[in-house]
Amino acid sequence: MSARPLTVLIHTCAALLAASCLAATCRTGLEERSTALAFGVLVTVGELSRWTGARVREAAPLAAAGALSYALLGEDAGQATHHGAPQAVAVVLAAALLGSVPHLARGHGPELDHLARRVLTVGFAAVCFQPLYSRGVFDAWHGAAYALLLLALLALTALCDAVLAAALAHSRTRWPFGPLLRDELHALLGIGSAVCATGAVMALAVAVVGLWALPVFSLPLLLTQLSFRRYAAVRTTYRQTIASLARATEIAGYTPAGHALRVASLCRAVGRDLGLTRPELSVLEHAALMHDIGQLSLVDPVPAGATAVLPTAEQRRIALLGGAVVRQTGVDSAVAVVVERQADPYREQPVAARIVRAVNAYVEKARDAGPGGPLTALEELRLATAEQYAPDVVESLARVLARDSLTLPAAG
Repeated sequence: MSARPLTVLIHTCAALLAASCLAATCRTGLEERSTALAFGVLVTVGELSRWTGARVREAAPLAAAGALSYALLGEDAGQATHHGAPQAVAVVLAAALLGSVPHLARGHGPELDHLARRVLTVGFAAVCFQPLYSRGVFDAWHGAAYALLLLALLALTALCDAVLAAALAHSRTRWPFGPLLRDELHALLGIGSAVCATGAVMALAVAVVGLWALPVFSLPLLLTQLSFRRYAAVRTTYRQTIASLARATEIAGYTPAGHALRVASLCRAVGRDLGLTRPELSVLEHAALMHDIGQLSLVDPVPAGATAVLPTAEQRRIALLGGAVVRQTGVDSAVAVVVERQADPYREQPVAARIVRAVNAYVEKARDAGPGGPLTALEELRLATAEQYAPDVVESLARVLARDSLTLPAAG
């Protein structure tokens, strides 16, 4: 997929800022080299511990906290610093690139989006703080007032980063910007708040006790990162368990291979288009993976697992049996509700059940309709919106299918 204009614009701005800061730093030389080296090592270590391939908002929280604290550093052990905004950006960029070398050797990075966000957010924080600090604007700010000032600047920086992340995701996927920004802002309550708090504490601590504060105040964030790693591992195992249960109908010959995965992928894309939240998308995806599990109770399999052509009463019976099976597996009860209500009249269904019903019918009809299957199936769904399928879901499905940025598994 070619780069979108918004992505190119953000990357270009980051590249211009990085180039100008590197040029300015090379021209004037490094101020407080020991301080620059200490923060550079911290950012490098943070990048080395980055979660490669992890679907998290901040893959390198320690590097982010170190970078922000250097951008907002005004004193080192009671002595005023003079490194300025260009040096802050240059040191963080060099350290981030150095820390990415091992990941690059393994084929995992660095990601341009990650580097662009890091450069622009550090530049934003440093430009907001360093020039004013060097002019003595903050000389009257002491104690709690100064700490609140740093937290306010970090909050603004976090908002800036959230907007950048949402804009890059919107440009890359064409998903609606509003829900993406909402998810980014919601994620700030997790690891984002820990990064901001650690960045502020580091800047304050170094100002009082010097560079020895860096390893001491890095430890809590490292422990938080380990906790998030374990949580991510548990979620991965949970999803793998659901995927294994979903494959039971394929192994038993009730549904075609890959059908559940295709329905789940398409459901998630439609949910994104309709603006569902991240927890709602998770429930939707899990329900889509397990939507056919009720067929295991049938004595005679439905031909090709095509439940959309069955009488409504039979569809509801299979759905209720599927919901009962899901409840026995220990999966979230919200998933069971979606599975057991997927055959109800759409006006009575929750949004997730409407999506599963429409997408499952589309996949089944497209598979059986020959060369013109997708268009024929979509037209059949549109003609049935008066009684069977929610019109907004069908139109969302049409939009999703029209996007060349969406990649789905082969039809089952």
